[in-house]
Amino acid sequence: MLAFGLALPVWAGEGASVPGAISASLGSPKQGSISGYVRSNNGVPQMGALVEVLGSAVNTLRVFTDENGYYSVSSLLPGFYNIKVSAPSFLPALREKIGLHAGSALSLNVTLNTLFDTVQLIPARVTDDPDDWKWVLRSAANRPILRLVNAPSTSHANKSINAFRDVTGTLSFLAGSPSEGFGGTSDMSTGFSVEKSIFSAGTLALHGDVGYGTSTPDAIFRASYSHELANGSNPRIALTMRHLASPDAGLRDADLQALALTASDSIILGDILELQFGSELQTIQFMGRVSAFRPFGSAAVHVSPNTVVAYSYATSEPDTRLEKGFDSAPADLSEAQPRVSIAGYAPAIERAHHHEVSVSRRLDPNTNLQFAVYSDRVVDPALTGVGEFSSDGGEAIPDIYSGTFTYQGRELDTRGMRIVLQRKLAADITATADYGYGGVLDLNRADVSLADARTSEVVRNRQSLSGKVSGHVPGAKTRWIASYGWVNGQALTPVDMFNASAGRADPYLNLFFKQPIPGTGFLPCRMEALLDVRNLLAQGYVPVMGQDGRTVYLVQSARAVRGGIAFTF
Repeated sequence: MLAFGLALPVWAGEGASVPGAISASLGSPKQGSISGYVRSNNGVPQMGALVEVLGSAVNTLRVFTDENGYYSVSSLLPGFYNIKVSAPSFLPALREKIGLHAGSALSLNVTLNTLFDTVQLIPARVTDDPDDWKWVLRSAANRPILRLVNAPSTSHANKSINAFRDVTGTLSFLAGSPSEGFGGTSDMSTGFSVEKSIFSAGTLALHGDVGYGTSTPDAIFRASYSHELANGSNPRIALTMRHLASPDAGLRDADLQALALTASDSIILGDILELQFGSELQTIQFMGRVSAFRPFGSAAVHVSPNTVVAYSYATSEPDTRLEKGFDSAPADLSEAQPRVSIAGYAPAIERAHHHEVSVSRRLDPNTNLQFAVYSDRVVDPALTGVGEFSSDGGEAIPDIYSGTFTYQGRELDTRGMRIVLQRKLAADITATADYGYGGVLDLNRADVSLADARTSEVVRNRQSLSGKVSGHVPGAKTRWIASYGWVNGQALTPVDMFNASAGRADPYLNLFFKQPIPGTGFLPCRMEALLDVRNLLAQGYVPVMGQDGRTVYLVQSARAVRGGIAFTF
C-alpha cells in the first residue's frame, strides 16, 4: 500500500509502534486496512495526530498522521476494532466496534474539535488522497462543511476500552498577552481541559483558563456536551462563563462578567445537502447590562465530487485560534471573549451580519481553489489600539496587561470578494495565497485626536494579499508556520475580517513554532514548547492623539509574543 508523508516516531507507551502512514503488518492472509484523514473542525489537516487501533486480535497499534492529516494501518485481521484519535488542543475522537471484513478497506475520516468529535466511515477502496480538497470548505460559523457519505451498517459498540482510555486532558502554562485590547487573556495564565466519552457517541468536556496579575484572577470556564446520533445529526450545547478584572481607568463597575449559552446542530439531507445551524445567547455585565443573540448557519451543496457551493451566515467574527488549526497556543478560550467597547462611558457590544457565497473546487491532487463573495455589516466594532493613557473621557477601555486598549469604531458596511489558492509544494511544505478586496475603516485626515477619531472614520475599499507557508522538520519534529499579509493602504480593520478560509492569516509578519521537548519520553504525556509571534515588525500602526497629549495608535493587529509549555495526557 502506498501512503503519504514521513514517519513520526511514537512517544513512549505500551503496544507496537508504527510509523505515521506506513502500514502495520500482522502477517496474516486476507487482511484488511483502515485509513483516512484527521482534520480540525474547520478542515485543516492535523499533522502528528495520534491514531490508536485497539482490538482483541492485536495489541494497541499507534500511528501518527502525516502533513496532510493522513494515516493508514493495514494487514489487520478480520474482526472489530476501536479507533481513538487525539491531538494537542483538541478533544479526542472515539469510534467503537468498527467491523472489518477479510480483504476489505475502510476509510475513517475524523474531525477533531474542542467541543465534539465527528467521524465519517466510508466503505471504499483506498485511493490517492481522495478528500484532500476539503481544506477549501469553511463555515463562518466556525464548523466544517463535510463531504457527505453513506456510513456502512455495523454492530452496536462494545465496551472493550476501559473507562480510563475514555478520559484525556491537557494542561498549558503560557506567558505573554495576545495584545487584543480589553477582553484578552492575562499575560500569565494556566489553561486546562478534561474530556470524557460517554454513552458511546457522546463527549462531555470541561475547559478553563485562569490568569494572574490582579487581586481578582481573570477566569474562563466552559462546560460542553455533544452527541452523534445514528441519523447523522450532531447536536451540541455549551455554557461559557467569563470574569475579567476592572481595567482600572476611572471606570465604575467595570469588572466584566459574561455568560454565553451556545446550541448547534447539523443535518444531512440526501447525499448532496448539508445544513449546519445554531445560536449563541450572550449576557454581559459591564458598566450596566448588555445582551446579544447571535444566530449562525451554513448550507453546502455538493454539486460534484470535487465541487461544493456553500452559503454561510455569521453574527460574530470567526475564532482565529480554531481557524489557524495547530498554529495557535493551546486553547485559552479567548474565542469566548465578548467584544465590548464604550463611547461616552456607555457600553456597547459589537454586532455583525456576514453573508457569504463560495465555490470550492479541487483542481488536481495538489492544488485547491476557492472563490467567494460576501457582504458585511458591523455595528459598534471593537477596534484595537496600542498605547497607554491616563483617561480618555470614557472613550476607550485599556487592557491592564499588554498596553493595548479597545476603541469603538463607526459602523462598517461593505461588500467584497476573496480568492484562495493552496498548493502542496513538497511532502512537508504547503503554501497558501489569499487575495481579498473589500471595505475597511480608515481616517479621512491626519492629526486626529482619539476623542474625534470615530467621527473622522470613513469606509475605504482596500486590496489585501496574504501568503502563508507551513511545514515540519522531520528530524526535530518541529512544526512551523510563517505568514505575511499586505494591504495597499492605511486601514484600522482587516480586509475581509470574516475570512474563515484556509487562506486566513493575521495582518503583516507572523511566525509560529511548536517543538516537542526531547528527553521527556519517561513522562506519561507529551510535552511541547510553543512560540506564537504576531506582527513582528509592528506594521500598520495609525497614530492618533490621546486626550492626555500622548500619541497612541489604532491597529489592525498589535505586535504580540506568546510562549509556553503544553502537556497532553
